[in-house]
Amino acid sequence: MPVSIVYKRDVLQGGPAPLLLYGYGSYGHNLDPAFMPQLLPMLDLGVVYAIGHVRGGSEMGRQWYENGKMLYKRNTFTDFIAVADDLIRRGYTTRSQLAADGRSAGGLLMGAVANLGGDRFAALSAGVPFVDVVTTMLDPTIPLTTLEWDEWGNPEDPEYYAYMKSYSPYDNVEPKPYPHLIVTTGINDPRVAYWEPAKWVARLRTTKTDDRILIMKTHMGAGHFGSSGRLGHIREQAEIYAFLLDKIGIRVH
Repeated sequence: MPVSIVYKRDVLQGGPAPLLLYGYGSYGHNLDPAFMPQLLPMLDLGVVYAIGHVRGGSEMGRQWYENGKMLYKRNTFTDFIAVADDLIRRGYTTRSQLAADGRSAGGLLMGAVANLGGDRFAALSAGVPFVDVVTTMLDPTIPLTTLEWDEWGNPEDPEYYAYMKSYSPYDNVEPKPYPHLIVTTGINDPRVAYWEPAKWVARLRTTKTDDRILIMKTHMGAGHFGSSGRLGHIREQAEIYAFLLDKIGIRVH
């Protein structure tokens, strides 16, 4: 499974390190490695940063996308878990030092991974997560729903309904332990309505069997992309990183 990895020289000489794994895997979007200045403080602290190029993106061509959508969507989630398992197997990190991050459709990825393979991760961040897939895709009055049928399928078809139900994070919460979770949403989000993560978090809080932290933050003045101001956006990202890093053994002051 393709994965891009960056870390400070010599950071792995002492053994496995804290690692943050990012993923998206939808709409054929490519997560091409690029210079990301916001990662430099984490890299200086000895954190490994990785991007999983899972199916649903187009990093490996059109078929890579086709094999991660509609009736093949679960490949996106199992690919991400496979990346995590491989990073652990190769000694980059351990389960107690591994965190993951994803937004929007990447938030769906985080929700599905929490259900399917959450035991691999100490902490997860799900930003504006598309976690109530069936309910949203059944409502054509939501502005983007009918366009989204090309990505997820139309649940009016029983085959697509059953398949969506099999991975929709909200519908598959189980009475078991989950990683530490930070969930963010925006009250004015036209793409992923705030009630999706709100329902998901409520079900998690009443169902999960652990006492790990579950935070939900609703931005009351923003939408899908959070604060529009540069400093506000940086502060929001810093809060998420601080939460994740704390749970994988990095103390941030």
